[in-house]
Amino acid sequence: MSDNSNRDVVMSVTNDEDDSDIKVTVPLLQKLVAEAVGTFFMIFAGCGVVVVNLNNDKVVTLPGIAIVWGLVVMVLVYSLGHISGAHFNPAVTIAHASINRFPWNQVPTYIFSQVLGSTLASGALRLLFTGNDNQFPGTVPSATHIQALVIEFIITFYLMFVISGVATDNRAIGELAGLAVGSTVLLNVLVAGPLTGASMNPARTLGPAIVHSEYKGIWIYFVSTIVGAVAGTWTYNLVRYTKKPVREITKSASFLKGTT
Repeated sequence: MSDNSNRDVVMSVTNDEDDSDIKVTVPLLQKLVAEAVGTFFMIFAGCGVVVVNLNNDKVVTLPGIAIVWGLVVMVLVYSLGHISGAHFNPAVTIAHASINRFPWNQVPTYIFSQVLGSTLASGALRLLFTGNDNQFPGTVPSATHIQALVIEFIITFYLMFVISGVATDNRAIGELAGLAVGSTVLLNVLVAGPLTGASMNPARTLGPAIVHSEYKGIWIYFVSTIVGAVAGTWTYNLVRYTKKPVREITKSASFLKGTT
């Protein structure tokens, strides 16, 4: 694919044998649409199962909710990772940019797309479940603010550490990136769901908060997730013991199959 001045190089894979680079370009608008659509479906499925659970005597249960979150993240990573990198999370976008694996000039537009997708999904759920069924699917800490802050930091650190390991290191099995990331989300929801809602994602918290005008403790989910994600990716970068080139999440070989 030829270079174009109005297009950004967002995917490449490094061949360790001959050091050649395969470049694939995707227009920024396509990446933003992918982030908005992906975030919409992630929030619609994840928050939707929370609403269904609350409206039906908690028939889904916490393990069911955790499985839905893990599955939707896994499916979307495999579906859209080769287009936008499948961030769907401002904390992930900022963390990648902090170590120069993502261009800073695209960070604001990525975050806008992610928050837009989350807000639209939350609005759709509110329209679908009205009246007595209008449950708040957002994240509100049931623990103390300090506890919630630490918990969200740890689970976001864990998530970003795994993302850095399986999706940005060319020694990992790239085809399993979606499965590993989705499984990490599932585990985090099981552990932290009853205490903080297991956000790990400022957009996941902000969308429902805007639609329902519920902002209790919202600062926790901005500070802890962003700091946790940055700390997670920097920590993995420190323990990486090879000097071989790394690939971004948008450079994973598993995300490039079938592209030209």
